[in-house]
Amino acid sequence: MTSLSGTQLFPGSPASSSARASSASPAGAGVGRRCDVVVVGTGAAGLSTVLGLLASGLEVAVVTRAGLTDSSTDWAQGGLAAVWAAGDSTGAHRCDTLAAGAGLCGRQAVAELVDGAPGAVRRLIDLGARFDTDSLGRIDLHLEGGHHARRILHAGGDQSGHEVERTLSSALDSALAASGAGERLQMLSGTRLIDVLTDSQGRACGVSVLEADGGTARIGARAVVLATGGIGQLWPTTTNPPVATGDGLAAALRAGAVCRDAEFMQFHPTILVVPPARRIPGDRGVLISEAVRGEGAFLVDGSGRRVMTGVHPLADLAPRDVVSAAEQMRMIATGEDHLFLDATSFGSQRWERSFPSILQMCRERGIDPVVEPIPVRPGAHYHCGGVAATMTGLTGVPGLRAVGEVACTGVQGANRLASNSLTEALVMGERTAADLAGWLSSAPAAGPAVERAAARLVDHREIDPIRAVMERDVSVMRDADGLRRALGRLDATAGADRLDDLVLTATNLALVGRLVAGAAAMRTESRGCHRRLDIPERSDAWRLHIDTRMDSCGGLVLTRTEPGTDRHGGRDQEAA
Repeated sequence: MTSLSGTQLFPGSPASSSARASSASPAGAGVGRRCDVVVVGTGAAGLSTVLGLLASGLEVAVVTRAGLTDSSTDWAQGGLAAVWAAGDSTGAHRCDTLAAGAGLCGRQAVAELVDGAPGAVRRLIDLGARFDTDSLGRIDLHLEGGHHARRILHAGGDQSGHEVERTLSSALDSALAASGAGERLQMLSGTRLIDVLTDSQGRACGVSVLEADGGTARIGARAVVLATGGIGQLWPTTTNPPVATGDGLAAALRAGAVCRDAEFMQFHPTILVVPPARRIPGDRGVLISEAVRGEGAFLVDGSGRRVMTGVHPLADLAPRDVVSAAEQMRMIATGEDHLFLDATSFGSQRWERSFPSILQMCRERGIDPVVEPIPVRPGAHYHCGGVAATMTGLTGVPGLRAVGEVACTGVQGANRLASNSLTEALVMGERTAADLAGWLSSAPAAGPAVERAAARLVDHREIDPIRAVMERDVSVMRDADGLRRALGRLDATAGADRLDDLVLTATNLALVGRLVAGAAAMRTESRGCHRRLDIPERSDAWRLHIDTRMDSCGGLVLTRTEPGTDRHGGRDQEAA
């Protein structure tokens, strides 16, 4: 296997207080900036963490690959799951989450999410978030797949993520103006994470970054928070923005962290299939929200036959893994490359009121869902695995926290329940900021960054082939032959001599692709959003996590781990 263990993409001399790195000589780079905490990523998890850290009086550097609001959060159509109605209960929300997680959720993590969700949403409303209301001014709660009660808060019909992002970014502006916290905040947009730096004791002590002009720099910090989102760009069809290339997960692995349950990639059942004549290179994947099915839309094949009839008691509102797998099996049986979502019963007013963004994006691409079924197929959506972490972001690397989608906390288990992710991001961000502020008040200072052996870079021309093999062999349905083929191709990527933006993308995609395919090959059962054509049954013997780390020689080492085992090998979470 490619040697990446204990490596960094640009090795360097131990970090010091010397001048900022020169783009011509990255290997000798010293620390150009210093802060208490560097937060990488500005979605819901990242911004929630930043707000809490600033409120605690800490100095924070924020690294965002594009602009402040360029995140998966801003694209999210689905809402925030929280017990809100009098007839609902936290017990019911826990049960729905555990059922979707297919036996691999952590009970304690789920309880922390569900119990903390209403308060986190109320605090977001206090910051100015505006959620949809009914004619009496009450929060208009939606129903989504896997839920047995209406508990999904939405904004603008299908613009919930944008409202969360707007609220948090506005709150950050207000905090800076009101408290003078601007002197304690460094905002580094157009700046991309390369690696997490570690000292001689293996503690995180900063990050190395790639700047917009192609130069590199180092930021020294007492702690690092990864809020980098998911890995959807591993596949050609995805709901994720271009920045979701697994940067945080890859950097965490190279720094010594453990990745848990990488095989569980959730494929959303309804991604718009754009007619060939209307396709635009690089066009974003258009998600048709779960809420459309929640309001009565249903899946049919090309002959008009219902797809979900008899498959699951909840039919078209079954958990996403069930729906995506049923779609894939129907397409295999019929030879079709897509299916259809029929919402023509809604009428124009309902579409315009409840789903205006989806309606506009469909029409821009030649589909009018008011009068015709929407062509859809599953697409890469949400990574349920990630850096093994607690609900306060703790990882196995001292000083390194992971929050949001990049983290695997036990909330999602083997399959995420719809609309739990934005809520988890808010809850985790608040809890991580508070816990980290307390830890830093007594934590010893980190030492200077130590040099690590350089990783092998991957040629940028491998990006499309990597995505092609992931689509063919590591998608909704997998089998042993395809996974072996994928691992062989990912191990055979061509190398590169110099790091730049595209090479960093190829290098991280190749590593994370190996991570996902390796875990998928090891898990010889079908569970949650990991489905094996050759082994369609779930096995009680596989009620286990798969933990992956890098060894001293650079290989990926996969370990079966009992449910309830934390990242240190302790027993701090009872799994369900």
